[in-house]
Amino acid sequence: MFKSHIVMLVDDDEDDREFFCEAVDNIDKSLKCVKLENGEKALQYLKNEEYPMPDYIFLDLNMPRLDGKECLVEIKKIDHLKQVPVIIYTTSNHPLDKTQTLQLGANGFVHKQTEFNSLCMELKQWLA
Repeated sequence: MFKSHIVMLVDDDEDDREFFCEAVDNIDKSLKCVKLENGEKALQYLKNEEYPMPDYIFLDLNMPRLDGKECLVEIKKIDHLKQVPVIIYTTSNHPLDKTQTLQLGANGFVHKQTEFNSLCMELKQWLA
């Protein structure tokens, strides 16, 4: 049984959003995947108390308008989200990206997978 009910992905790439949510659905059909295409939309959603809040937030680093680092900083300022794990979900292998995001309050750093089963295994570590 999985602890989370809502998993949010903020990523500007539509294919990556679909692939990620398919993996979430494969892990547990009771999980709902909320997909947003940039940091601005994510913050609008997260600040609106009428929307159900996610149990986990996965953030891409490289997005237009408000990138993952900027979005992370803003999320950590929202009181009702301080306990929600924020995981960076990126293609970046740059050690500085990992160090900086962890210092900014990210709970983890996950590399985007191109193989479906690898992605499912990676996500299970966070969602189980």
